[in-house]
Amino acid sequence: MHKEDVFLEVHNIKKSFPGVLALDNVDLIVKKGTILALVGENGAGKSTLMKILSGVHSPDEGEILIEGRPVKIENPNVSQGCGISIIYQELNLIPNMNIAENIFIGKEPRKKGFVDKALMHKRATELINKVGLTVSTKTPVGKLSAAQKQMIEVAKAISSSVKLIVMDEPTSSLTEKETQKLYEIMRTLKEQQVAVIFITHRMKEIFQISDEIAVMRDGKMITTIPTKDTNEAQVISHMVGREINDIFAKEPTEIGEIALEVKNLCTRDFLKDVSFFVRRGEIVGFAGLVGAGRSEVMRAVFGIDRITSGEILIHNENVRIRKTEDAFKLNMGFVPEDRKEQALILSMSVKNNITLAALLSFRKRLFIDSTMESEVTEKYIQQLQIRTPGEDQLVMNLSGGNQQKVVIGKWMETKPEIMIMDEPTRGTDVNTKKEIHLLMSRLAKSGVAIIMISSEMPEIIGMSDRIIVMAGGRITGELNRDECSQEKIMKMAIS
Repeated sequence: MHKEDVFLEVHNIKKSFPGVLALDNVDLIVKKGTILALVGENGAGKSTLMKILSGVHSPDEGEILIEGRPVKIENPNVSQGCGISIIYQELNLIPNMNIAENIFIGKEPRKKGFVDKALMHKRATELINKVGLTVSTKTPVGKLSAAQKQMIEVAKAISSSVKLIVMDEPTSSLTEKETQKLYEIMRTLKEQQVAVIFITHRMKEIFQISDEIAVMRDGKMITTIPTKDTNEAQVISHMVGREINDIFAKEPTEIGEIALEVKNLCTRDFLKDVSFFVRRGEIVGFAGLVGAGRSEVMRAVFGIDRITSGEILIHNENVRIRKTEDAFKLNMGFVPEDRKEQALILSMSVKNNITLAALLSFRKRLFIDSTMESEVTEKYIQQLQIRTPGEDQLVMNLSGGNQQKVVIGKWMETKPEIMIMDEPTRGTDVNTKKEIHLLMSRLAKSGVAIIMISSEMPEIIGMSDRIIVMAGGRITGELNRDECSQEKIMKMAIS
């Protein structure tokens, strides 16, 4: 390898936060025109390393070189000036601004001192066409789907003279077709000698698109290897420090009577005569392509979206769920798809988030019993293996997988009889996936009825007792565990 082939070098980087050594003498080399997959469990240090490259954090020790030159990336402007662009898992778009304004924010083309809107929209149209979007650039970003927003972030990243793009879980909200389009863009960037760091937990993607794989564990860089020289089992072993043979910890359970039944549920604009049931101790998986209506059904059942017609029965009794409080009183829990927007208060502590839904149960006369809150929080930190320096750590400082465990712990403390889990392992590493799957099995064994939405086919097949498939706002099929296959599910999902 010649020096001129290298864009980025990271040497002996250390970074500590109160109670946590986030990065421990990390080394990394990123070559021009190379797609590098950066992998590791949640909390391994990937996000901290990327935030140092973006100028959000400064390293305590170590050196960064760009094309052989030592640099101090003190803020995001310096990072961008070095040719680095980062697309975070939490998209950084302004909802009430249009597509063109979001793409060129802070770098708008100007004419005689004023923003040249015609030129800005022309360039924005060219960029979004490159990433496969055909919507008007005057569309407010808030009206776009999650997948469209992801593509706007990609367009934004390639709108300037970029030499390194970091993509953090970029395909988590994309369909297979959109994912393939993103791969095309990455290969084009590679041909233009742009380097790409691709952070993902999906093994299939790593081996489809990457040239090299860098593995982190516990704040250390374990190895960097050519993709062609390794396999999935070896990568997982490097990630967790041991071999994992069974990711899907589904245990057989005794299935009881029907806990929840939905009959002919409709919403004004989308859902059509949706009927299904879930029994005590059963895990029912909802499969389908993005936009099939799976999340919309659960939002309607939980009282978030309005139902225009249909019935909901809990333990064979007709109930009316007009708002989330109604569902809560009926002993239902809901782990939503977007934990940061819909499930957590990021500026609050682990303790405050875990006890929030069941706060009244901690009341002692006119006050909240803080000691009891701490005892319950510590119980879930241990039981769910939440990696945190303590109960007072702000949730925003936890990794994605540990944030997800906090959400699950919050609902477990309400003692739900029916639990809806929408993409429960999205954005989590292989070990955290197994822990969440084991937890789901334990909940089912205790008699909880579980509905799980997942876009990962192995998870749906591996964890479900029954699978319900949706397309276009309606149910298109149902399969028992012993008869399902990926081919059968996909056939129903595109019907």
